[in-house]
Amino acid sequence: MRNLLVTGGAGFIGSNFIRYVLQKYPDYRLVNFDILNYRGNLDNLRDVEHDPRYTFVRGDIRDRQAVETVVRQHGIDTIVNFAAESFVDRSIVAPDAFVTTDVYGTYVLLEVTKRLGLERVHLVSTDEVYGEVLEGSSKETDPLGGRSPYAASKAGGELLAFAYWHTYRTPITITRGANNIGPYQYPENVVPLFITNALDDQPLPLYGDGRQQRPYQYVLDHIAGIDVVLHQGQIGEAYNVGPDREPTNIEMAKRILDLLGKPHSLIRHVTDRPGHDRRYSLDCARLKALGWQNRYTFEEALAETVRWYVANEWWWRKIKSGEYKEFYRQWYGERLALAGA
Repeated sequence: MRNLLVTGGAGFIGSNFIRYVLQKYPDYRLVNFDILNYRGNLDNLRDVEHDPRYTFVRGDIRDRQAVETVVRQHGIDTIVNFAAESFVDRSIVAPDAFVTTDVYGTYVLLEVTKRLGLERVHLVSTDEVYGEVLEGSSKETDPLGGRSPYAASKAGGELLAFAYWHTYRTPITITRGANNIGPYQYPENVVPLFITNALDDQPLPLYGDGRQQRPYQYVLDHIAGIDVVLHQGQIGEAYNVGPDREPTNIEMAKRILDLLGKPHSLIRHVTDRPGHDRRYSLDCARLKALGWQNRYTFEEALAETVRWYVANEWWWRKIKSGEYKEFYRQWYGERLALAGA
């Protein structure tokens, strides 16, 4: 494992992974293969764009010929797939893109791995494939029960991967990550949305009663887990990657406001989204047995994230316009109006 194709590397988690690998493994070479849709942003990698071990190629994982070409040209031995449609709210509005990218795109990567005899394809998945977990914590052996189009599409990609492993012995591994927060996360996701709205003294649209529980995890902890699985994980297996507790969304919102010195009155309880899962929780004993541990508590992760957005207005300010602003208006406009905001 020396030449990695990082699909979706211009996104939030993928760009942090590229930076992490370049810093930790000086003899690795990385190719960032990204379609640069609305969430792909080469500003995320401005600090490494001139590193001779890093190459960017614009492309779509649904294009098999393009994937095969980049694999052959760069002598790729391992694919790490971050490329996905990944925002639940948008999956409710337009599920077709999630099916084609998260399922068919995964099929293409599996086919290329099988046909060209690569060492591995690693799929970066999500805890949402388990669905709502009201009690206890999800184990890797639990059945998949994703309830949003996003979660279902990620589960579909996983099932294809397991089928390729069992049928063709195509070498796969999977990580199911908790809710990531940290630098370069597109500000429609709840934590950067709340931080940037609070900085502008705009309301924080909190779904329902805000008592939904989420295992918020600093992105570097997630990436460290992926690193462990790539180098020590068992082929054909999935591994959960998440923290040990699940704060409520209202706790998260209040803590952001406290960190920024803003009033709790900015919180607006808005109409919940359809099929909103009440709780996620991960049992990470399988990954911990390989030596992985979270370094950041929830409080530390949130504080680090807030500090980054405060210091990097240049990055997020230009994003919160155009297409972003139109989707925000369509999704939250009526909800906020009903909430009196």
